[in-house]
Amino acid sequence: MFLYRLDNEVIFKKAFTDKLVFTQFVKDVIGIDLVVKKIETKKRFKPKIAYIDFAYDIFAQSKDNRVIVEIQRVNYDYNFDRFLHYHLMAIAQLQRGAKDYKIKPKVYTIVVLTAPSLIEDDEGKTVKDDILISDIIPRNRKGQTVKFYGHQLIFLNPHFKNDDTPPQIKDWFDLILESISHPDNPKINFQNQAIKKAAELIEDDNLTPEERTASKVAFATEETLQIVEKRIRHEGKMEIAKNMMAKGFDIQAISEITGLDVETLNQLETE
Repeated sequence: MFLYRLDNEVIFKKAFTDKLVFTQFVKDVIGIDLVVKKIETKKRFKPKIAYIDFAYDIFAQSKDNRVIVEIQRVNYDYNFDRFLHYHLMAIAQLQRGAKDYKIKPKVYTIVVLTAPSLIEDDEGKTVKDDILISDIIPRNRKGQTVKFYGHQLIFLNPHFKNDDTPPQIKDWFDLILESISHPDNPKINFQNQAIKKAAELIEDDNLTPEERTASKVAFATEETLQIVEKRIRHEGKMEIAKNMMAKGFDIQAISEITGLDVETLNQLETE
C-alpha cells in the first residue's frame, strides 16, 4: 500500500467526499449521525452572500435540513478571519429562505490544518491545541451559558495530537499524518471501516491518471502561493525597516520589531 498525501487538495477531496468517510468523520468530530443529500466541492452560493467571492472545499446538508457541514482543508493560509467569514456567511445564507429570523439548521464548519507550521493568535502567542471549538453561545454575568444557537466552528490540528485527543479523532489525525510521513507503510486503524475506506481511496493504485495530474498541479500551486506570500510578507517587513532606518532607529531595534536578521538589515542600510 502506498498512500497519496492528504495535505493535497485533490487527494483530500477524493477521500472526504465519499459518503461513508464524510459521515463517519462528521460523527467522530461533532457527534451526530448525518444522512446527506449530496456532497459538493467548491460550493458557492448564488447570488453571492457578501462582497468576497468564496467557495467551500466540501459542503453537505442533511436530508432533513437540520444540519449543514462544511470542511475546509488548509495547508498554507492560516487566516482565521477568513474561516470565521466562511462560517458566518453559511449561517447568513440560511436567512434567505427563512420566513422569519429563526434559523433552524445548525451550521458546522470544520477546518483541518494539514501544515506543520505553528499557529499564532492575534496577540502573537503560539497555539498548540489539537482541537479548538468556537460556539455562538451567550453567557450571563455568572458565566452560565444559554443555548440559543448550535452553530460551531471547529479547528482540528493533527500535528498537536496528544494523549488526551479523543480516540475517534486520533484515528483521523493518524490517517492524515501517516499519509504525509509514512505513505508506504502507514500505521493507521484499519479496524475503523471509514479509515480503511479513506486509505483505499487515496492508495496509489486507485488514483486515475487525471487525479494524479491534478494532485501534482494542486501541490505546485500551493507551493507557489506559499513562496509568493512569504515574499509579500518579507517585502512588507523590508519596507517597514526602510522607514525605521529613515527615522534613525537602531539596527537591533529594527531587527526585533520586524524579525529581519541584522545581516539583512546591514545590507539594506548599505544599499
